[in-house]
Amino acid sequence: MSEETGPREPLDEGWRRLDRRTLLVTAAVMAGVALSASVPTAIGLAGGMPLWKATALVLAGAALLIVCGTGGDYVRWRRTRYRTGPERAELHTGLFLVKRRSLARERIRTVDLTADPLLRVLGLVKVRIGTGEHSGGESTLELDPVTRAEGERLRTELLDHTNDMSGGVHEGTLAVLDPGWIRYAPISFLAPLLGGAAVGGLLQVSEWFGVQTRVIDWIGDRLRDTPLGWAVVILVAAAGLAGVVGALGLWIEMWWNYRLEREPGGTLRVRRGLFTSRSVSVEERRLRGVELVEPLGVRLVGAARLDAVATGLVHDDEDKHADHRNLLPAAPRAVADAVAARVLRESASPTRTARLTAHPRAARARRLRRALAAALPPVVILSVLGLLLPDGPPARALLYAALASAVILPPAAVLLALDAYRNLGHGLSGAYLVARSGSLRRTTVALQRAGVIGWTVRQSYFQRRAGLLTLTATTAAGEGAYHVHDTAQDEGLAFAEEAVPGLLKPFLEPKDRWPTAAPENAHGPETP
Repeated sequence: MSEETGPREPLDEGWRRLDRRTLLVTAAVMAGVALSASVPTAIGLAGGMPLWKATALVLAGAALLIVCGTGGDYVRWRRTRYRTGPERAELHTGLFLVKRRSLARERIRTVDLTADPLLRVLGLVKVRIGTGEHSGGESTLELDPVTRAEGERLRTELLDHTNDMSGGVHEGTLAVLDPGWIRYAPISFLAPLLGGAAVGGLLQVSEWFGVQTRVIDWIGDRLRDTPLGWAVVILVAAAGLAGVVGALGLWIEMWWNYRLEREPGGTLRVRRGLFTSRSVSVEERRLRGVELVEPLGVRLVGAARLDAVATGLVHDDEDKHADHRNLLPAAPRAVADAVAARVLRESASPTRTARLTAHPRAARARRLRRALAAALPPVVILSVLGLLLPDGPPARALLYAALASAVILPPAAVLLALDAYRNLGHGLSGAYLVARSGSLRRTTVALQRAGVIGWTVRQSYFQRRAGLLTLTATTAAGEGAYHVHDTAQDEGLAFAEEAVPGLLKPFLEPKDRWPTAAPENAHGPETP
């Protein structure tokens, strides 16, 4: 990216402007901001001056805000232009500081279209053209807004690799929304988080208006004759209900109108969104595999989410709901496996057909020790504090809390540790290596063996004593590294050699020297 100051250049042939209706969008947004700020401001001013005067001042300020905001956007519109050539996509903008940015066509990985409700009403979209690199704005060109037809033209043109893809055919729809999948939204970890956020938001808003004490007193009056235990249950249930409603609403906004399609030229396209529509494209030539994600609640009812493992896909920091990796929301596991097979062009998904090798019992012992090490400190701390305090309600409350923790935490930790051990596994399925791990969030990744560019072998002191090691497959796609935790020493090394023959062998010592002379860290090559 280059930045410079200079005179305005004429609009040459091939250059295009953003849609003029951006001014209408900005004016509407500024009007909404002004309206939301006008009411409390007018109420505050009315206490020290006549109401008509306060209203006039507020309206004048609102008009000034709208005019200034729209005027600034007019300057941006006049000074912004873009074009796409055979080799580069370019964007010029700025008044005093002219910014000239361009991306090489061969580096472009994503062209995503987003439209909030206001843009959808006007038939406009925001286009983000990116290379998939973690370099902030320098790797992204943003056109905000253009017509939907222009956005589709840019997406098709910049991601058109028909000439590069042999045998690329239009296979149509791979998956569509089943409204019944909404039943998985309330059992995700998001629901309790949204419930806690709702309680915090209620207290914060009541504090802004100076009525927080009255709100707390009102709740206390409703529960005055209720035993303390039941009062806690009622409050937790109310927060949980708010979280469930929030999770349902968020799921509808994120996934309504969902459709996964394969387009000509070998492009997977995900379209979704109720109020804000989103369109994310994934080139198949960048695809290195898939990952099944199963949070505990979703897994207990036999469902899973499907993500893409591909190069050039990064999380959009400006839109927390625009994770480019998501190919399928939480759906029945059989559906997720079937969609994975279609995405990978396989008769059956490697995540289902791979025969996974179980890990040694020493891996179970490690998980049990770590689980108990995390569960026992709260019990000890609460007990010590309760014994140190003078006898009274606070001390007894701490001791009761310690007792409850002793009854709940260690058994829960042991169950999760055993579940985590059962979920460990790795294996090969055709052109893919498959690794599974996790309990609260179980993941099963199917990674192309040809996409592995390096292995990292790690052994801690305790792993060496137990004859275990952790393998990490390095790849340019997805998270960049996928782990096979706590596998048997010889079996793990043999697995790595079989998965990608010759890659790790030059870095291994003779088998008869393991484990007494094994290096603590043996690294495979980090580049192809």
